[in-house]
Amino acid sequence: MTHLWVRAEQRPNEDRVGITPEGVAALVAQGMRVTVEQSRSRVIGIDGYRDAGAEIAVEGSWPEAPREALIFGLKELPEDGTPLVHRHIMFGHAYKGQPAGQVLLRRFAAGGGALYDLEYLVDAEGRRVAAFGYWAGYAGAAVSLFAWAAQQAGGICDPVSVWPNSPEMEGDLTSALNAAAGPARPRAIVIGALGRVGRGASDLCAKMGVEVTQWDMAETAHGGPFPEVLAHELFLNCILARPGTPVFVPASAPGDPRRLTVIGDIACDPDSDFSPVKVYDRATSWEAPVLRVHEDPPLDVMAIDNLPSLLPLESSRDFAGQLLPWLKGLDALDEGVWGRAHETFLEFKPEAGA
Repeated sequence: MTHLWVRAEQRPNEDRVGITPEGVAALVAQGMRVTVEQSRSRVIGIDGYRDAGAEIAVEGSWPEAPREALIFGLKELPEDGTPLVHRHIMFGHAYKGQPAGQVLLRRFAAGGGALYDLEYLVDAEGRRVAAFGYWAGYAGAAVSLFAWAAQQAGGICDPVSVWPNSPEMEGDLTSALNAAAGPARPRAIVIGALGRVGRGASDLCAKMGVEVTQWDMAETAHGGPFPEVLAHELFLNCILARPGTPVFVPASAPGDPRRLTVIGDIACDPDSDFSPVKVYDRATSWEAPVLRVHEDPPLDVMAIDNLPSLLPLESSRDFAGQLLPWLKGLDALDEGVWGRAHETFLEFKPEAGA
């Protein structure tokens, strides 16, 4: 019997979850064993999971789970260096040269476990089967516009926190923009506009009355340079860093002539070798949403790496609905999307002891 163990997220400001009680009920109905850890922060309460037929475990008890259990979470594991003996379903951020990702892969090699990275869960055509992208784009565009509004008022973006729903986020942002700039709005360029992330970013901008230049593969195929980016006040990067990704914002940009004052690096891969935004080197946070990389004129970079958590209920329900059909196929881990994810892990996994 397949045993799915849903762990509590242990990262601060992470309230999302990858399966709803309705999803648990569907898995239990087909004969799967499901354990859900208690959580002090999860946006969906534990009672719904209990009523759906899940076994309930203590928060953070997944290291003691049965060896055959599949441990399912979203964000990073505690960085304690312990060998990982289980099979984990999560966003590993480990295949693009990230230093923390290399440590994670060595932990799997030491313990004999395996990573089924949600970012690399793809169909036969290479398309991701589930992603938080839309709400990442939506929230990332919103925080970037909060940063622009703060600049107009002569300051820097205030800390952000969870909104209960997107209409409340929109209301707060409208108030901030109107207070800082009246009817004026920046012009934005969205790169990756046809993808999930880009659609979310474009939709938020449209609701705020922001004119958007939408670019995708056709407009970026020549490989750069891209002076058009510097000609907009707001740049929203919605393209994941991969080999061959062109540079949209070179290291020289802060000192170059530009209208650009806010970069929303929604894809947020600052420590990847393939990052297309070369003016910063670390993610930002809810407490400090932007990094000011130039003072006069200002240039702020927004690079929060868990943006959908700002709208945890909407983003969790959306993602869980996309992923559930594939969770129903966990009995066939060597095939299809799961088999492809495992092959990717084996490609990058170091030898034990390396």
